[in-house]
Amino acid sequence: MAGKLRIALDAMGGDRGPEEMVAGAVLAVSQKDVAVTLLGDEARIRAAMVPHRLPAEIASRLEIVATTQVVAMDESPFEAIRRKKDSSIVRAFALHKEGKVDAVVSAGNSGATMAAALKYLGRLNNISRPGIASAFPTMKGPVVMMDVGANVDCRPRHLFEFGVMAAAFSRVLFNIERPRIGLLSIGEEGGKGNVLVKKSHQLFQQSSLNYIGNVEGRETFKGDVDVIVCDGFVGNVCLKLSEGLAEVVIAMLGDEIKKRLSAKIGYLLARDAFAAFQRRVDYAEYGGAPLLGLQGVGVVCHGRSNDVAIMNAIRVAAEMVRNRVNDHIIELLAADGFLVRVAEAADDENGPGAAG
Repeated sequence: MAGKLRIALDAMGGDRGPEEMVAGAVLAVSQKDVAVTLLGDEARIRAAMVPHRLPAEIASRLEIVATTQVVAMDESPFEAIRRKKDSSIVRAFALHKEGKVDAVVSAGNSGATMAAALKYLGRLNNISRPGIASAFPTMKGPVVMMDVGANVDCRPRHLFEFGVMAAAFSRVLFNIERPRIGLLSIGEEGGKGNVLVKKSHQLFQQSSLNYIGNVEGRETFKGDVDVIVCDGFVGNVCLKLSEGLAEVVIAMLGDEIKKRLSAKIGYLLARDAFAAFQRRVDYAEYGGAPLLGLQGVGVVCHGRSNDVAIMNAIRVAAEMVRNRVNDHIIELLAADGFLVRVAEAADDENGPGAAG
């Protein structure tokens, strides 16, 4: 495995079990210049490998680290990582801290994933709240939304940091030199929104970031903005709403095609276009959501992730390491260091919860 990036994969995470995690790892090491360390029940992982009949060269890129505990999806995150030190997700971040892997991917309990990441890796300097970013398809290209669930109660400083981190991610992963940043609100005017949005708007206006102002929810999928900033409560609602809408649209199209002969004929003629559309809105194509603001790299995946989603999550993790996303975050923060101090002072002056 010398010379290859090493990605730790929580093989016990997700709704589909180790079989899907192993399948995703096999796809990743077969197509990408990475090695994968699978953590979990060794017997189940080895059993899941059998059907793949791996050549020796591919098998050599897969390593198993046996663990005896699993964090369930409904467990309290901080309680779980305290009690289950030999769980697959906790051991994965412990390996990252020790330098034995370069990044961690998990489709398990996202709260526990973030909690373990914070415990073992810690935050980047000048980042008060690490968060979760997610890429959405739009008419023109991907848009990155942050935060989508890690921080439900935020202050202006946190939203400003989310903008910096998401911009760095967008610049590195999607090759956008100066990502256009919008603040999610109920109107485009700067005076619209709650206290949190209004104060955050003022911070962004003073920054060196390519801030284009407030954006409404309907602008999300047009592709005229590269980064959308919001608190984790709003972001998670947007994420789940988008996933549900995509699934319903595809199901509705299928129902209408079945109703009429002319629609069936039209489908046969446009079958490739329908397949391309389905791929375009499929969360699996984007892999997972990066945990930004950590002294390391972590990616959380949808609980229903299939092998393709896991493969792409491993790809995202590897690209974050190779392209030094954290260095870009630190660089952007340094450019606006004065604003970070202003935001800190405002938080101290106003007291807890004053911004929200």
